[in-house]
Amino acid sequence: MQTASAQVLIAMILYISVIIGIGVYFAKRANENSENFYLGGRSLGPWVAAFSAEASDMSGWLLMGLPGVAYWLGLADAVWTAIGLAIGTYINWLFVAKRLRRYSQIAGNAITIPDFFSNRFHEDKKVLMGISSILILVFFCVYVSSCFVTCGKLFSTLFGADYTLMMIAGAAFVVIYTFLGGFLAESASDFLQAIVMIVSLVLVLTFGTIAAGGLDQVLSNLRSIPGFLEFFAIASPATDANGVQQIANGAPVFGAAGAYGFITIGSTMSWGLGYFGVPQVLLRFMAIRKCDELTKSRRVGTIWVVISLFAAVAIGLVGRALYPTALLTSSASENIFSILATSLMHPLFAGMVMAGILAATISSSDSYLLIASSAFSKNLYQGIFRKNATDKQVMWVSRIVLILIAIFGALLALDEQSVIFKIVSFAWAGFGATFGPIMLFSLFWKRVNRQGAIAGMLAGGAMVFIWKLLIRPIGGVFGIYELLPAFLVSTVAIIVVSLLTPPPSARMQAEFEQAKTLAC
Repeated sequence: MQTASAQVLIAMILYISVIIGIGVYFAKRANENSENFYLGGRSLGPWVAAFSAEASDMSGWLLMGLPGVAYWLGLADAVWTAIGLAIGTYINWLFVAKRLRRYSQIAGNAITIPDFFSNRFHEDKKVLMGISSILILVFFCVYVSSCFVTCGKLFSTLFGADYTLMMIAGAAFVVIYTFLGGFLAESASDFLQAIVMIVSLVLVLTFGTIAAGGLDQVLSNLRSIPGFLEFFAIASPATDANGVQQIANGAPVFGAAGAYGFITIGSTMSWGLGYFGVPQVLLRFMAIRKCDELTKSRRVGTIWVVISLFAAVAIGLVGRALYPTALLTSSASENIFSILATSLMHPLFAGMVMAGILAATISSSDSYLLIASSAFSKNLYQGIFRKNATDKQVMWVSRIVLILIAIFGALLALDEQSVIFKIVSFAWAGFGATFGPIMLFSLFWKRVNRQGAIAGMLAGGAMVFIWKLLIRPIGGVFGIYELLPAFLVSTVAIIVVSLLTPPPSARMQAEFEQAKTLAC
């Protein structure tokens, strides 16, 4: 191994050692009971809640997927996605966080999302719990695979190692870490990883801009690419039958700019709707120790998201100006962050920056594995199949399921040409459409009932697959992101079915009113 690569590896190993130390530190407390393991005993402070929510949400997608989109297609697709996510982040913290923290306590002290829905609607037969648990398992398996793809791409790019071997090694590390410390370790490490991520983004952007000759030079280089710097147009890389961009006279070839109208903008910004349904963020709302601290969390989390998202977009643009022909496929373009860091920085600093990608991946995949395993063990195994299961049995089942989910995610990640952005977009749409509408109606509409909740979940989940696989390929006006139509279909189903069926019980309505003012 070359000296520079060895120094990068040393820096990353030091970082990983710190993360493992956090897991070991929290292991004893996490194993005291399932509430500590899954929700940290509702003890998160405002800074930890904010940073861990955003770090677990963004994943390697922020440092690889989003810069890759900007590098490949230019400004529009990446920046409208970022705008939608920034708005969604703020609204979610502003309206959902405090109400969910209160309501989850009233709803049987719920410690998982399926728990909350089932208790919120006073289920005897755990239909909602079963549906939501299964949906979590399905979509988090997809999410986990995107994290493992990130690990494989990162290490194979850095060290020239085999992608599959590196992906499996990364998956094994994540499983061991999550196995140890549970939610508290996950949240504490996510706090550290959020700091590493934002520092890494800012440093790489700064070094890249300087190396490219300054902002004016970057913009000058990119203006020659049709549609690359437009808000209402999109660049069109000219590719061969294998998806490889063509090179002419030492420069990448682009076709005429594609249209990027208001329907496409609305579709892209609908990424922000996903926040209302993603369990990894909603659980942080449930876990914060005091409702009054959510105001600080909202400000901290929103500032972090805005800086991180727009730095990620800018890195993709700077990367294209600096290395226009280095990455010639959509999948390869997701390595632009790594190339900038390793090319422009001292190996030890580059190693710390590369740890930013690893940080993003770990912070997300441990969340996904923990939530998905809890959906099975706590909600399906104990909630439906074996109601007298002990806490210890539930936690062992959780760990077994965690390993099985990781294995399935690794199998999905075997394809080296996987595009992280596309994998994440599908899972994000799944959670946004199945859980987002019913979460909002559960918190803010007294008339919603169990039948409406079931209808909304099923309609939203089904429409994600239908639109993605059958309707979106038609193109044209139907080529919009599946989250938007699926979210709307779920919303309509909830309203119509709730109004056509009996209203919720008086007790349920009283709990709804109590959730508005509960001291917490």
